[in-house]
Amino acid sequence: MKKYAVAIVGATGLVGQEFIKVLEQRRFPMSSVRLCASDRSAGKRIFVNHTEVEVQETSSRSFEHIDIALFSAGADISKHFALVAAKAGAVVVDNSSAWRMDAEVPLVVPEVNPDDVAWHKGIVANPNCSTIQMVVALNPLHQVNPIKRIVVDTYQSVSGIGSVAIEELSTQSKQVLEGKNTAPHVLPHQIAFNLLPEIDVFLDNGYTKEEWKMVKETQKIMHAEEIAISATCVRVPVYIGHSEAISVEFTHPIAPDEARRILADAPGVKVLDDPTVSLYPHPWAAAGSDDVFVGRIRADNSHPLGLAMWVVADNIRKGAALNAVQIAEVLVERGLV
Repeated sequence: MKKYAVAIVGATGLVGQEFIKVLEQRRFPMSSVRLCASDRSAGKRIFVNHTEVEVQETSSRSFEHIDIALFSAGADISKHFALVAAKAGAVVVDNSSAWRMDAEVPLVVPEVNPDDVAWHKGIVANPNCSTIQMVVALNPLHQVNPIKRIVVDTYQSVSGIGSVAIEELSTQSKQVLEGKNTAPHVLPHQIAFNLLPEIDVFLDNGYTKEEWKMVKETQKIMHAEEIAISATCVRVPVYIGHSEAISVEFTHPIAPDEARRILADAPGVKVLDDPTVSLYPHPWAAAGSDDVFVGRIRADNSHPLGLAMWVVADNIRKGAALNAVQIAEVLVERGLV
């Protein structure tokens, strides 16, 4: 089996660390691995496949003799270094928002649109975490009964921001339980025991950038610009795992049992749906899992062509690192590296 030289940019972050874990667990065929990060992290040593690897500062030379580069270091880094890596001959799988809506860059969820990798020009974009789990759950239904409209409300964990937000939630929770005052530093308001309907910046249309990402990314991934989508994204005091309440309008009536049958056979989906024993997805149980979990599937009593459902996934794993590695696997399988 051919093996590939892999670079990880942002190797010391939450997603970077998950990249390493997923590559190891899935036995990705690596001949070597180069760990890259900011100058603050350079010199740290991290074990990869039982071998200690020193973290290097990301530079223009980081991508020499690299086949695949996995990026999760923010949009500004990706806008510059993804082009550098691609020019050096690597195929970049980028987890930031930098390239997602670029018409020349495929935006890929392997369970949904793997064929799009074929037209990459050196960069493949990894979608937003909340978008990934939604399209994995909805696309199998869309293939059988075309979707006309989606209304989604998300409940997104603090890990979507990074380790600093996890620390802030822990600190604030302790302070509140001890009767002390809290002061937000990472989020705009206290997150402990609270909900914040503000993820990313607000746009002129009243939506946040996160909400608008879900609209435009879903349409691009599913090749369905005609689907009407409205999203409300909320940050919740949960460490790992995003949850979504989704209402879907289809072209034709669809029974909940039919939807369950379709989703039970869908790749990357696990149906947990028995309210009589309180069986449904929740983020605590989804953390560390590869699947997108779907439950609470029921008829939408406000619309004759509608279904409502509850979708949960690990945002750091399937919502970021796993999806990126799956893209790399598709590239390898199809000889596109």
